[in-house]
Amino acid sequence: MTLSEEEIRQAGADLHQAEITGKQTGLLSKRHPALDMDDAYAIQAALVEHKVASGRKITGWKIGLTSKAMQYALGIDIPDSGVLFDDMHFENGTTVGAGRFIQPRIEAEIAFVMKHDVAGENVTAREIIDATDYVVPAIEILDTRILRADPETGETRKIVDTISDNAANAGIVMGIQQHKIDDIDLRWVGAIVSRNGEVEETGLGAGVLNDPVTSMLWLAQRLGKYGLGIKAGEVVLSGSFIRPIECPAGTSIEADYGPFGSVHVKFD
Repeated sequence: MTLSEEEIRQAGADLHQAEITGKQTGLLSKRHPALDMDDAYAIQAALVEHKVASGRKITGWKIGLTSKAMQYALGIDIPDSGVLFDDMHFENGTTVGAGRFIQPRIEAEIAFVMKHDVAGENVTAREIIDATDYVVPAIEILDTRILRADPETGETRKIVDTISDNAANAGIVMGIQQHKIDDIDLRWVGAIVSRNGEVEETGLGAGVLNDPVTSMLWLAQRLGKYGLGIKAGEVVLSGSFIRPIECPAGTSIEADYGPFGSVHVKFD
């Protein structure tokens, strides 16, 4: 780590304030050029502390950057993760009110709902499967409390900015169809995602590290290094298999997963 405790606390506070006010903060990677991934997760933890102190309850996790395309774009070779909170959950078919998010985008994912705790650096894929209650189709809503690009230099966000910003996590919409994980090959679960009636993206679960279970395994093992784990009742977004789709005001999104189900959301 390269940042002081005070710098970490300040960055977390700035991100929390940006979410409250809807006014983005500047690139942390510009403010702190030596910012590394350990610093970024420490800032994320500081942000999480602010959210918990404000009354929010942790409900699970999101895993990001699981596709090769996104990893290549950011010059990394590992996923990232963020924390889900109770106020991030929206009902299927909901309309998100104007001003709820700053620059919303969506991704199509498979969500895991857990029935048992799973933890430890030596967790296996079988243990992940056995700990899963069911899986559902889902849409993740992304937002950015950090500017996407610096207005003076044009420099764009880096992976450390995204991680600090709770992995750009902002919301989750889950479909109503629940599936036992042993009943389906998640690698072949796909979605046709339309914006305002026009197909924007398609993808398969195999785009998530070849299998969304592998993504879950990565998260459990990473958390295990810090004595943490995935808890019973938590929801985990396992990673997107499409590129992010911009959702300006007036956008209607439909993610059609075929027999697996469907998810809908609108933005005022």
